[in-house]
Amino acid sequence: MERLISHPPLMIVSDLDHTMVDHQDHENLSLLRFNSLWEYAYRRDSLLVFSTARSPILYKELRKEKPLLTPDITITSIGTEIAFGNSMVADHAWVESLNTDKWNREIVLEETSKFPELTLQPKTEQRLHKVSFYIDEGKGEALTKELSQLLEKRGLDVKIIYSWGKNVDVIPRGAGKGEALEYLLKKLQAEGIFPVNTLACGDSEHDAELFSIPDVHGVMVSNSQEELLKWRSENALNNLKVIHSTERCADGIIQAIGYFNLGPNLSPRDVSEFLDRKTDNANPGHEVVRFYLFYEKLRRGEIKNYETYIASFKESCLHAAVHFHPSGAEKSLSDTIDELKKCYGDKRGKKFWVWVDQILITDTIPGKWIVKFDKWEQCEDERQYCKTTVEFTSKGGDLVWEKVKQIWSEEPEVKDDDNSSWIL
Repeated sequence: MERLISHPPLMIVSDLDHTMVDHQDHENLSLLRFNSLWEYAYRRDSLLVFSTARSPILYKELRKEKPLLTPDITITSIGTEIAFGNSMVADHAWVESLNTDKWNREIVLEETSKFPELTLQPKTEQRLHKVSFYIDEGKGEALTKELSQLLEKRGLDVKIIYSWGKNVDVIPRGAGKGEALEYLLKKLQAEGIFPVNTLACGDSEHDAELFSIPDVHGVMVSNSQEELLKWRSENALNNLKVIHSTERCADGIIQAIGYFNLGPNLSPRDVSEFLDRKTDNANPGHEVVRFYLFYEKLRRGEIKNYETYIASFKESCLHAAVHFHPSGAEKSLSDTIDELKKCYGDKRGKKFWVWVDQILITDTIPGKWIVKFDKWEQCEDERQYCKTTVEFTSKGGDLVWEKVKQIWSEEPEVKDDDNSSWIL
């Protein structure tokens, strides 16, 4: 969050499974639409927060399965853990706030063992401030009431969350997705970067707390669970800041951005004329997003006038512009661009996606921009990414590509002999 120099115009706080991520969308189209919109219009000065019931372990597994962006902040384990940045640095103050004498995992395990209907979830989901179970169908409401009374008699003050008709989670009373968001907002206010607008996004009863925070906009995506919609009818039906979208998952989030007028809501993936490189205000971040959308569609064989764009792109490069391939090879950027013609349609009919993540723009020198980001490619079940740096200069008000340097990630997910498919 060091890039922020003022109040972020927007902070999105989104659940993952069935909210940001549509597990029925095997092409990941809605998620990729959101990704390109966020990197294009919001990454530079806004905040992205993922708030999930998953533990950090299962959250990282989801990142390997789906083309998720890197959030600024991650709230995991139903709001019992908060972490910052790509390296997920834990918020120790939040941990300490949950370490009270009214929370004791051993007592929770002792009392829950009296209920044969409960089965402990895998070790990955058992956390310092969360104990999670599976429960026999139809027994959740009665059991949670009885369990709550038993734990209260033992001196504990806990919150028991019954969700999806099969999950029971026991956490400290002071924890939860809503409490974690309130804590985060206070922290941002103390640091002088309180967001102008906050949009909370969810689909299940785990997310209900997010929609009770004053002055926070909310969207329940169209595929939300009946339990959450019932909660809305009983608690937030007259709250004009909370809507039930008509679109699923990430598409519903994009819809809410437009409904509440929180900022741009047209994804670059939805712009038919995205190849038009002329803009009123040159923005190197926009240029990067547009180029790699073109790159994806080129290799999928979906662009008829690709030679025209390639010629235009070559004109936008300095004569001496260079490309440092992640293999270590150095070549003319113009020659690299020419190679794009050879790979037209080479991924046709395959599940092939390209996306960029964590675009960071620095412009310390007038008329020169340095753009750093992660560039990802996924073809079927294999993916690879590299750290990419692009240097732009200004010429007659237009952006000119001067240098592209790419370095493999520390843990490449493809074999060395597959790297030859990496063009740019």
